[in-house]
Amino acid sequence: MWQPSLRKHPEIERLYGYVKPYMGRLIVAMICMVVVAFTTAFSAYLVKPVLDDIFLNKDVFKLMILPVIVIVLYLLKGVAMYGQRYLMAYIGQRIVANIRRDLYFHLQDLDLSYFYKNSTGAILSRLINDVNLLRGAVSGAVTSLLRDFFTIVGLIFVVFYRNWQLACIAMLILPIAVYPIVAFGRKFFKFSTRSQETIGDLSMLIHEAITGIRIVKAFGMEDYEKDRFSVENERLFRIYMKIQKVRALSSPVMETLGGLGIAAIIWIGGFQVLKGHATPGTFFSFMTALFMLYQPIKKINKSNSVVQEGLSAARRIFDVMDIQPLVTEAPDAIEFSPDWKTLAFDHVGFAYDEEMALKDITFRVKRGEMVAFVGKSGSGKSTLLNLIPRFHDVTEGRITFDGTDIRRFRISSLRAQVAMVTQEIILFNDTVRNNIAYGDQDVPMEKIIEASKLANAHDFIVKLPQGYDTIIGEKGVKLSGGERQRISIARAMLKNAPLLILDEATSSLDAEAEVEVQKGLNNLMASRTVLVVAHRLSTVVGADRIYVLENGRIVEEGTHQSLFTAGGHYRQLFDLQVRDGYLLETAAE
Repeated sequence: MWQPSLRKHPEIERLYGYVKPYMGRLIVAMICMVVVAFTTAFSAYLVKPVLDDIFLNKDVFKLMILPVIVIVLYLLKGVAMYGQRYLMAYIGQRIVANIRRDLYFHLQDLDLSYFYKNSTGAILSRLINDVNLLRGAVSGAVTSLLRDFFTIVGLIFVVFYRNWQLACIAMLILPIAVYPIVAFGRKFFKFSTRSQETIGDLSMLIHEAITGIRIVKAFGMEDYEKDRFSVENERLFRIYMKIQKVRALSSPVMETLGGLGIAAIIWIGGFQVLKGHATPGTFFSFMTALFMLYQPIKKINKSNSVVQEGLSAARRIFDVMDIQPLVTEAPDAIEFSPDWKTLAFDHVGFAYDEEMALKDITFRVKRGEMVAFVGKSGSGKSTLLNLIPRFHDVTEGRITFDGTDIRRFRISSLRAQVAMVTQEIILFNDTVRNNIAYGDQDVPMEKIIEASKLANAHDFIVKLPQGYDTIIGEKGVKLSGGERQRISIARAMLKNAPLLILDEATSSLDAEAEVEVQKGLNNLMASRTVLVVAHRLSTVVGADRIYVLENGRIVEEGTHQSLFTAGGHYRQLFDLQVRDGYLLETAAE
């Protein structure tokens, strides 16, 4: 019975790995459960001496001693119940905290491709909702199942001891009562999986609507978003009602089966008492144990539904934890030397889901050079730069520093040599100071201020309500676009990495903000190797070399002057920007 269950639910085996470190506490908790079960069963056993010895035989000694036994019994039961509840709560909460930690750590180790393929809402649903369901199963339901199991064993012993013939009849009903537990459990698992998937979809929808609320309102799409939410919300409601239907049906079925069994026992047992084959005390002791026996069986049915929900959640959690990062570090990885001289792309190709985004990319960059990549949207510029810090790994060819493939370096040491400023400004709901010092929270305040001044950010920061200690809101929402970008430049400045990647760092800014940001960028680019993706060609005319990409290939290379004179793709982009109204300083050339 157990092995097929394990094959069907391999997550049980995985969960055991989390339980194993706490086996000592679990054993003590189980001893407490045995004590609770023993005292429960013994209270049913005491019904016979109470009825036969006290009420029928008028035994005064038993009248004096039995109340004391009952007090000691229930005191022992109370202590044991406290012990098992506290210990099981500790074990359950500790296991879930460890699983939540491991899941979050694993998410941090996954490469960007996973996050491109999965919505933020779905990821949050795994991390919060699924873990909470697992917590309910491990902390509460498993405790109940174990305690009820021991109680059933103790009460079965009592019913067989009191009247084995009636016990055999009662046991014929027990397998029939177990069947609904199994059947309902399968239903719970199925519907719980559906509900968790739907919660993920609903979380994604809510996250998109809230983070994009300005666009929603700008386009008057409030009703559309309400309709989308209503559809998913109604879908979740219907799934929950199916779960509740199964849950509501399970209890009456168990009650009916239990009633049939008890009716049969009363009929047969009553005849035994009337014929003198059993005493009233024996019969009522048996009946008390039987009544008490059906209670934990019903509780097991209820707990089973929670366990099935937890197993479904565990499967979804472990599915994520089984995903292997595509970008991995070699076991014998070496430290990246900060004294490199040449960065090279050697026939590099890269594919997103088998669709080639980059094809046969080859170029060299010497230390201290400024190299620019331009082209139409979707030509592969940003993808190319994301390969350098190994946000993705190349599909074909290789990227090297001084002839050594970047896959030979320790990832942390490679990324320590790269600073990035991108169009998508990533700031956290924290202080200005902590956002600038992200990556080195122990850096002295003097260095943060120095980096801010070089980024042309210090003047506006000191005017904020709490200066550098001002909380800037989610994604820096309390700041303007130019201010947010200057903080990200200060962060890159503080990192002081020799290789700087600028990915359309000013493309989303207005002219006035761009001037302020460009001042900071000029300070940041000084004495560094700079790779820049630019939409506005005015920002790259001074580059040592410009590469023009189209459909994932390099189609032209040269300086601004040579490419402008050649009249090819670069000239077309240049003329298009002049026609569209960009004021290029080099237009006269």
